[in-house]
Amino acid sequence: MREDSPAPLTRRRRRAGRRLSRPGAERRGAVPHHYAASMSSGPAPAYRRLSVDERRSQLLATSLTLFAHRPPEDVSLDDVAVAAGVSRPLVYRYFPGGKQQLYEAALRSAADELELCFAEPHTGPLTTRLARALDRYLAFVDEHDAGFTALLRGGSVVETSRTNAIVDEVRRSAADQIFVHLQTPAPGPALRMAVRTWIAAVEAASLIWLDEGKQPPLRELRDWLVDHFIAVATATAARDAEAAALVRGALAVESADGPVAALALRILPVVEGSSHLLSEGRGASGENRGT
Repeated sequence: MREDSPAPLTRRRRRAGRRLSRPGAERRGAVPHHYAASMSSGPAPAYRRLSVDERRSQLLATSLTLFAHRPPEDVSLDDVAVAAGVSRPLVYRYFPGGKQQLYEAALRSAADELELCFAEPHTGPLTTRLARALDRYLAFVDEHDAGFTALLRGGSVVETSRTNAIVDEVRRSAADQIFVHLQTPAPGPALRMAVRTWIAAVEAASLIWLDEGKQPPLRELRDWLVDHFIAVATATAARDAEAAALVRGALAVESADGPVAALALRILPVVEGSSHLLSEGRGASGENRGT
């Protein structure tokens, strides 16, 4: 199916040229002859006809770009029409629900992209896979800064139960991907808590990073979030048998020059001289852990 294209302009220009060529045309207040000549010279502006799917994709991409850098309440349908080079009625033709429908469709498109960030081949050390996924996720945050902030902080006039459901779906998808990489399709409550807590920390850190003028550099933020995952997983493993087994399996394929080893080497000087914390076997007995 093709969009209706505007009537060709060249035919109307030929008629205008013929009228101006009649004797006395300029004397009757018509467009001056030299101006008409300049109108008829040169090629007419090209009009690219798009299929329905192509036009809808174009409008969604344009909207997502606008929503990425401005809060959704500051973007109007006129802004979308101008940026896409189309008329406001054409935007309504594809999104009769107006700005709300357009925003939800753009958000759905962004959510699909975010969910793909955590799609990673199941080979190699877990921390390496996680780092690659974070690279994609943080690149999205960097590119869609204002829209990402408005989306996760809420309070927008276009926020609805449907938009909230889309955001929650991204979170669940990210958690499910991590569980797949951990090879545990049915995790227990402790492991679910750990992974969901870490995902919440990634979101919070991303918002703080934007507030801080995108500092530290993305690579440093990525490495810190990987360290954060290692810490959360290790703390959970110290209390939960299921998590402990999974962490041991993950550590078995980590390399000596990988993130886990690097974090351990950075931690050792911090805890050096704190051997008194393990005196009298308190650490092993679990006396201070409610066991």
